[in-house]
Amino acid sequence: MAIIAEPISRLIEEFSRLPGIGPKTASRLTYYLLRASDDQAAALAEAIAQLKSRLVYCQVCQNIAEESPCAICANPQRDHSTICVVEEPLDVLAIERTGQYHGVYHVLHGAISPVDGIGPDEIRIRELMDRIAAHPVREIVLATNPSLEGEATAMYLVRLIGQAGPKVTRLATGLPIGGDLEYADEVTLSRALQGRREV
Repeated sequence: MAIIAEPISRLIEEFSRLPGIGPKTASRLTYYLLRASDDQAAALAEAIAQLKSRLVYCQVCQNIAEESPCAICANPQRDHSTICVVEEPLDVLAIERTGQYHGVYHVLHGAISPVDGIGPDEIRIRELMDRIAAHPVREIVLATNPSLEGEATAMYLVRLIGQAGPKVTRLATGLPIGGDLEYADEVTLSRALQGRREV
């Protein structure tokens, strides 16, 4: 005889599959929902269902949106000759929060990682190259993560776009504001030195 009812154990198991959610957090979430009102539980269930049923990939930038083209790609006020290439949809939100970028985006949905079996064909590189070929592009801003995978993806794109393509730039990397030099690793310090500018 099971100690925990099957619906409870099933929800704990499903929550545990989410990134960053361990068994204890999954149990807390499940028991919270068990005590929550029927309306609150129904609202959560509906939000999860709509997450899959109402969202599409923008045919232009590959970001997740309610319609295609997305609001950014459809906005004539944006600079469509500048494309910022990011790994994930959350990266678009992070850059948009700065209010400093006024171009458009391209979301790769991952990074090249041979160790994990992710090659160029598993992410949205072909769509980026089709886009560059179809419309005049002045600059490609590579905003992949400063990780081994992000760097490999950026270098692959630089080679793929080549000399004949648009100007390719990379987000600056280096020391974070408020960071201490003594805690910075060698790669971060090297990048900070290479990216130094006159003041």
